[in-house]
Amino acid sequence: MVVIRLARGGAKARPFFNIVVADKRTRRDGRFIERIGFYNPIATTSEERIRIALDRLTYWQGVGAQPSSTVERLLAQSAKKAA
Repeated sequence: MVVIRLARGGAKARPFFNIVVADKRTRRDGRFIERIGFYNPIATTSEERIRIALDRLTYWQGVGAQPSSTVERLLAQSAKKAA
């Protein structure tokens, strides 16, 4: 199964997450199929907090990829801000 989930990056105490499409059996920060965005939980007001390529997201969901619960929450928050 293919999932859309977060892969952690950044330094200790300075998290940064890539939103990736990966096989469910791979490690969290391991091999992935495609990077479709990022999430920066400690972004300041002048920095971008989340960016997602919506065209790629709809493509992957169309072919059966399931977003994780955290990614679903982030998508809902970004949609609420955009509206």
